[in-house]
Order: sequence, then C-alpha cells, then structure tokens
Amino acid sequence: MPDQSSLPLYIQISEMLIREINAGRYLDGERLPPERDMSAELGISVGTLRKALADLTLKGMLERVQGSGNYIRAQADTKSVYAFFRVELLRGGGLPTADVLDVTRLAKPVGLPDFGASSDAHRIRRLRKLDGTPAVLEEIWLDASFAERIAARDLSESLYHYYRQRLGLWITRAEDKLRLGGVPEWAPQDFGTPQGSPCLLAERISWGQNGVRAEVSRSWIDTNVARYVARLK
Repeated sequence: MPDQSSLPLYIQISEMLIREINAGRYLDGERLPPERDMSAELGISVGTLRKALADLTLKGMLERVQGSGNYIRAQADTKSVYAFFRVELLRGGGLPTADVLDVTRLAKPVGLPDFGASSDAHRIRRLRKLDGTPAVLEEIWLDASFAERIAARDLSESLYHYYRQRLGLWITRAEDKLRLGGVPEWAPQDFGTPQGSPCLLAERISWGQNGVRAEVSRSWIDTNVARYVARLK
C-alpha cells in the first residue's frame, strides 16, 4: 500500500505551479509553454504533467483550450497543500521539499507558548529546500495528544498533509511573528548560513479544527536565498 502521507509527483508539480502563479511568475491570461517542452524542462513525463495541469484546471487556475494551449487563470484563495508555507525564493516561488533531521518526543521545554493538553510534544527538526536549495530550518513542536509516536519515515514534504491523512488534524489558522534570530547549533553543514549567524526567525502558533492550539514552531530563514511573503487578497 502506498504511503498516504507522501505527495504524488503530479501534486508536487501542481503545487509548484500554484506557488509560481501566486508569486507573479506566471500572469493571469498567460499561455504556458507547449506540454512537451514544459515536461522536458521539469524532467517529468508528459502524462505526469497533464495530471498536474488537470489538477490546476479543477482548482480553477488553468483554462485548457483545445488546439490553442493552456492559459493561466490566477485567483485568490486557491486551495493549496502549501497554503501556510510562506517562504519563497528571492525570485519567487520554488517547490518545497523537506529533509527530516530528527523526530523526538520530549517534555515541553520552558519558553514555548502554551499549547495542547499534554505535557509532552513531538519535536520535529527539518531542513526545507526550495527547488533543491536549502532555505529554511524548522523546529516544530506538535502536542503529543495527537499521536503516541511519530516516525521520521512517515513524514512527507507537507507536514500539514501528514497531520490530515494520519492524525485527523486540520490546521485551520496560524499566527506568525517575525524577529531577528541566530542560526541554531543543530543546523546541518549544507544550510547556507553558519551556526550562530543572524537570520530571520518566524515563530508560529497553529490552531486545529477544534479551535485549540495544536503546535508551535520556529523557522530560521536564510535571507540570502529566500524571503518570507504574506499576500493580502
């Protein structure tokens, strides 16, 4: 049985295109390149690309005109797996992927905002990449009441997708606060900014569908390659 937490390739491509559209790299009414050229550029089959374009069409972001081509239909409030991921490459967009560095169940440390019902939390550390470039270090604390244990191998590119599929948890809103921080000592060598160096730090509190705080997180953003973006529509 396939892992339900992982994102199919065509969904990854669809999500990448949504981020590119939202970043303004594709404009409303713009015609996409021919499918064979586009699939070759992305390194995927034409069939996979067509499934991604069909997903965009269902979401109302693409108009497919027989004999003419595929045309962008940019719109607000598109349902996206990465709707809460607000970091982009400096040029805009970029496909998010994640390398899981560590998953550990711990007592909640002093200094975290109050969240959840348990005294424990799952600490998830990840290196997020955009189009393969290391961009963000993440430390997520998920209240332990949602799962007894979490295996690193089960986590996919979208943590919120995993929450929905495996834990029955929908993150419905989030509050971010930005400040200057320092790259943590657990940063891997391939993160572009050295440990202890100043960087942009985003601190988040997230609420589940029951209105209760489900997780808190910290994201250290390498501003040499990426930026935090919040669009008001």
